[in-house]
Amino acid sequence: MTSPYETDLPRSPANYQPLSPLGFLERSASVFPDHPAIVHGEQAISYATFYARARRLASALSRRGIGKGDTVSVMLANTPPMLEAHYGVPMAGAVLHSINTRLDAAVIAFQLDHSDARVVIVDREFSGVMGEALEIASVTPLKVDFDDPNYPDDAPFPKGDAIGSLDYQALVGEGDADFAWRMPDDEWEAISLNYTSGTTGNPKGVVYHHRGAAMMVYGNVISAGMDRHPVYLWTLPMFHCNGWCFPWSLSVVAGTHVCLRWVRPGAMYNAIADHGVTHLCGAPVVMAALLNAPETEKRAFDHKVQFLTAAAPPPEAVLAGMAQAGFQVTHLYGLTETYGPAVVNEWKADWNSLDSAGQAARKARQGVRYSALDGLSVRDPETMQPVPDDGETLGEVMFRGNIVMKGYLKNPAATSEALAGGWFHSGDLGVMHPDGYIQLKDRSKDIIISGGENISSIEVEDVLYKHPAVSAVAVVAKPDKKWGETPCAFIELKPGEKAGEDDIIAFARERMAHYKCPRHVVFAELPKTSTGKIQKFVLREMAKAD
Repeated sequence: MTSPYETDLPRSPANYQPLSPLGFLERSASVFPDHPAIVHGEQAISYATFYARARRLASALSRRGIGKGDTVSVMLANTPPMLEAHYGVPMAGAVLHSINTRLDAAVIAFQLDHSDARVVIVDREFSGVMGEALEIASVTPLKVDFDDPNYPDDAPFPKGDAIGSLDYQALVGEGDADFAWRMPDDEWEAISLNYTSGTTGNPKGVVYHHRGAAMMVYGNVISAGMDRHPVYLWTLPMFHCNGWCFPWSLSVVAGTHVCLRWVRPGAMYNAIADHGVTHLCGAPVVMAALLNAPETEKRAFDHKVQFLTAAAPPPEAVLAGMAQAGFQVTHLYGLTETYGPAVVNEWKADWNSLDSAGQAARKARQGVRYSALDGLSVRDPETMQPVPDDGETLGEVMFRGNIVMKGYLKNPAATSEALAGGWFHSGDLGVMHPDGYIQLKDRSKDIIISGGENISSIEVEDVLYKHPAVSAVAVVAKPDKKWGETPCAFIELKPGEKAGEDDIIAFARERMAHYKCPRHVVFAELPKTSTGKIQKFVLREMAKAD
């Protein structure tokens, strides 16, 4: 018998609409039309103007035949056009593909071809490498140049030559500010495309859907503790997981985006002091830039700034330095496949009474699921059974819910493997504590197996970060004839500090089991991604060659 709850209560446009983040901008433009939405150099853009420009972009793309399922690729810095593209492209029904600005021409060409890019919008800072990529690529998209009128005089990189047949401002000018943009017919429709790093082959195209983006928006606002009208500084690249979905999140609370083309300490301090920045996101490298800035570049501010970081847990000394400087650090964790951070280290008030060692142990955890995530678990990847919540039994961290990707573009085999058993398999190894907080122990590929013993590179790194001279550290496996593998530590020292290999090894041996300690130490600047993550695959090759 069919339930009357189903037969008598039909779904209709009055009571059901597909979830999407696009309507949030329309609401803020209606309620707070004159509130500043974007600040870029001397330029200030209101919510009414932001919304009108996004509609103009959608209109111009539609007039050129761009619609549902088409890919619009952008290679832009953290500037207004990137924010406009996050709305205007999906308002036309198309899919936004944000390209990492640090990639080489061959990888960019692969992404353009793999995504069947119909349009490419490129900042002239990156026109050189994009021009090379387009010569390699098979696709022939419409090329649009963005010439930033606020390009600073002290720019570390010169503008390249225009490579397109159309200027971005001219494209937007073609559009109609009253364009009747479309919400998705189905919230499962793709909204954006992000590529993984591709360190072991061609990168995979991670597809986000409107529903996930909308849910992530609410999760960000809650986890970041955003009130109405926050001021967000763009230190996180917007090409990285769509800026963790914050381009859409700020519209919920009518916040102000403060654009930042390059992460430089003086510019960050000026923005915080001049615009009253309340929130920013970034890797530990951003924290280091703030803390190690010359005194001449630092600015005083009288408010607390929320700093969201999603790399390894910051060392205790860094957390203390950030607190003293006026920043409250919240530790997050996630992957490209989970729309960015999907786990948050929810700090409990009673942990404040713990001693420094107890607090450090809690801060080392990745935490609990985002409010927008339905399931977070540590499981045996073979049996798919949860591991005991004893804080010791190792398993694979897995995710389930609306903020898990739609899948990998044109790669059903990889999609099926990643989502096997009804859970997204992260590839990260961790433990579940009795209180439900997870803690990462390593990437499955980063576990060091020495003489049959598993060594967590993260555990070794945590110890070495406590050395007063160490600024950054990464531990990888080095081939060894006797043991198979042994830990090799790559260390970046703080400015003006000195330390030797024997000093580092002795420091580690005093604090952990000797078999876990590094047998080799290399002092060098660590290779990092554009988002500040240390590139361990590069270090593994260096360790093999040494």
